[in-house]
Amino acid sequence: MGKIGIYGSSFDPITNVHLWTASTVAHRCKLDKVIFLPCSSKRKDKTMKTSDTHRWEMLQLAISNNQTFIADDHEMLQEAWEVYTYYTMEHFKQKYPDDEVYFIMGADLLVDIANGKWKYDEELIASNKFIVMARDEINMVKTISRSPILRNHDDGTKFHLIDKGLSMEISSTYIRDEFSKGGEPRYLLPDACYEYIKKHELYSS
Repeated sequence: MGKIGIYGSSFDPITNVHLWTASTVAHRCKLDKVIFLPCSSKRKDKTMKTSDTHRWEMLQLAISNNQTFIADDHEMLQEAWEVYTYYTMEHFKQKYPDDEVYFIMGADLLVDIANGKWKYDEELIASNKFIVMARDEINMVKTISRSPILRNHDDGTKFHLIDKGLSMEISSTYIRDEFSKGGEPRYLLPDACYEYIKKHELYSS
């Protein structure tokens, strides 16, 4: 049995922190694979700044030299009303029936679940395991203990809480803004992605 982590984000564009985070999680949690899952551009709560084709191409460029990393376009291909994390995790558990599948998320999303902001939250928590990364001084243990949904499904193996040990937040928004305003974000993202953005004139104002 292998261990697989599902790592979803807009990746618009993918950054070096995305890659470092995935590598750290894979190492700490002994994951065999990390699946990079670009989110659907049809989601009502997110607005992409470039096309699915460009996001997908940059993701492929970024992970091409790491055999632990896989790109999957499952959510990109779904209709908006079918894009819920519960459904996504059911898909990957069916796709990898002989493996343990974990959902990788930041502590801010754990807070959102605790506050009832996710659809199918109880089904999601009851039937999955999570790798949760520390963020913004959020107390993850207290977040779990204060939430009836989280604490009543916490059997000691449900949540793997990780502090990366270094606060290095480079957002895709910052990189887009730098490109848009004539800045120089070169070493904040993979070289191949930087060259791709320049070539296709993405994120220009």
